[in-house]
Amino acid sequence: MTTTAGEGRARTRTRPVDPRLLRYASASRGFFVAIAVIGLAQTAVIVAFAWLLTRAVTGAIAGEPLDGALGETLLLLAGVIALRAVLLWTRETVAARAAARVQSQLRSHLLSAVGLLGPGWIASQNSARLAVTAGRGLEALDAYFSRYLPQLVQTAIATPVLLAVIWWQDWISGLTVLLTLPLIPLFMVLIGLATRSVQQKQWQTLGRLAARFSDTVRGLSTLKVFGRHHRAVASIGTVTDTYRKETMRVLRVSFLSGFALELLASIAVAIVAVSIGFRLMDGLLTLTVGLFVLLLAPEAYLPLRQVGVQFHAAAEGVAATDDVFAVLDDHRRAVGGRPASADDGGDAAAASSRGVLVVRDVAVRDLPPVSFEARPGTVTLVDGPSGSGKSSLLAALRTAAPYSGDITVDGTDAATLAPSTWLAWAGQQPGLVAGTIADNVRLGDAGDADGSDELVGRALRLAGADDLDPDRLLGVLGSGLSGGQAQRVAVARAIHRHLRGRASVVALDEPSAALDAETEARLWASVRDIADGGATVLLVSHRPSAREIADAVVSLSPAEAVA
Repeated sequence: MTTTAGEGRARTRTRPVDPRLLRYASASRGFFVAIAVIGLAQTAVIVAFAWLLTRAVTGAIAGEPLDGALGETLLLLAGVIALRAVLLWTRETVAARAAARVQSQLRSHLLSAVGLLGPGWIASQNSARLAVTAGRGLEALDAYFSRYLPQLVQTAIATPVLLAVIWWQDWISGLTVLLTLPLIPLFMVLIGLATRSVQQKQWQTLGRLAARFSDTVRGLSTLKVFGRHHRAVASIGTVTDTYRKETMRVLRVSFLSGFALELLASIAVAIVAVSIGFRLMDGLLTLTVGLFVLLLAPEAYLPLRQVGVQFHAAAEGVAATDDVFAVLDDHRRAVGGRPASADDGGDAAAASSRGVLVVRDVAVRDLPPVSFEARPGTVTLVDGPSGSGKSSLLAALRTAAPYSGDITVDGTDAATLAPSTWLAWAGQQPGLVAGTIADNVRLGDAGDADGSDELVGRALRLAGADDLDPDRLLGVLGSGLSGGQAQRVAVARAIHRHLRGRASVVALDEPSAALDAETEARLWASVRDIADGGATVLLVSHRPSAREIADAVVSLSPAEAVA
């Protein structure tokens, strides 16, 4: 089983906020400023609430009239309570909107980075886990943004302010809080290490479950033929049970850690309360100061307690962002520091519009090097026995396989270009998706007003698939078509991309493998017409009839490759 960029790496990060979040998600910057302002206002409201409540209680004890100072205090207290509720609602709203924007930005960057890193990089990854990360993983950021980060900022602001106010009013209580307060983060660190460990195991188990399920579904027909499908089902059940146990372990740790933090905070507040009580009886402290400090003491411990509680709720999102950032870091290193962008390659498309393809000493794995030059208006045939590297050569062109040597398109290194900007490709596996035949032919042109039905029909005719209804609905992986029909739709997709002016080079890998002689002859005539129209056609085929339309032949063998 392959692994994602983040799996298998030791996660040693101990920082509460990863700086990469600010780098890859610009929406998070304004979010931190907003919740800092809100946190400062909430802290002021907490102090005001404690002071007004103290005034109200002492005023009632002193017998102040309700229509006098006591009434005014109660009205102000009601206003502060309402303001506190409004600030809480505002914080939740800001956090929810920021979470949605950050999710969108990170998902966009992740998909762009995966696309730009190319099929070769994807082949080395756990694609099922990547899907889980981009889906459920990023959705888990809701808890991270709406609960954990606001509480973290609130703690950074409120705790020192409340401690200063308590010390100002009663230095003994302030000293008590100062000495007992570090116990909470100390236990949080210890609990957090245990929580992170079990959370990582749960996240990795989820990744294995997704990969196992994906592999089983992909090979279900083979498993059934060989009578192994029952064992595959049992294997999925075992991993599922492991995930259930890991999830329950996370919940147990979360509940126990919450109880431990509450117990510590309660004991600390009790120490402050006992000290205030004794000094009130001795007359060393006034009721106003004692009650005010006693009301503020729990509020001083509360932010730290809540950070610990919310860390558990956000742990899955934190684990997922580690994997997202690992992918984005891989892309960042590949492009020399630029963040992933869906627009990458736009300038390259203009630079590679002519279609002169030059391959110099290109070797994939242990295969012999290949050199040739393909120009617009020509068909270059690549032939050779099985295992000679024909498909590997096309894989190198579309960055699906590592290679040595040089590949240039109109003088530009192909490694610096997104394949989608210059290459239209149809492989031996059709790679169709659920939807209509027209949707598959127009793949990549979704939402483009210029992707007309007429052009789709023309592409199907050139591929010898004009007998297929473009509106015919296909199932998952293009089910509903025969092998030959699916192959012709894939060829039509490549032709359509060239006709749309989005690819100057058309690469076809064994496009006639499942076709009869008559249909094959029609396809060869269409390929010749496309080349005569200005396309650079690279054709991989073992059929002798392909030589009739070729302008140049590159013959490969396991021992040598010559042009």
